[in-house]
Amino acid sequence: MKSNSNKFRRTRKNRKYTAGFTLIEIMVVLFIILAMAGAAVLAYGSYLESGRKKTTKQYIDNLNTAVETFNVDIGRYPSGLHDLLECPSGVSPSKWNGPYVKNLQQSDPWQNEYRYEAPGRRNPRSFDLWSVGQDGQDGNEDDIGNWAD
Repeated sequence: MKSNSNKFRRTRKNRKYTAGFTLIEIMVVLFIILAMAGAAVLAYGSYLESGRKKTTKQYIDNLNTAVETFNVDIGRYPSGLHDLLECPSGVSPSKWNGPYVKNLQQSDPWQNEYRYEAPGRRNPRSFDLWSVGQDGQDGNEDDIGNWAD
């Protein structure tokens, strides 16, 4: 008696390729994953840049308050931001109620120095305080300062 086991055996000729993925299917899935990852990286970069701008604006607002407080106490604007930390020469220590800031950051999130000018070009009756922004160039649209836009 002949076995029926050959009946269930598949030969190369009649074998169906139903299991597994084709190369095209794998490439489509990889493309979709890479596209999603790229979009996430771009969104994160935009979010990070927005955070840097907000942080810079907040720090400038804090320094603005300190400079105004110095002006009220001394009767003039500081000659430089370092006057917010130490009593400048020629000023009575009894009038100087500083330090007006806990720590003075020298550079913004893009590693550019904060700029201060008294009297200011944009605020001629007071002072200008600004960051040159991401591009490091002074006087263009990405500057962040204490003036109204």
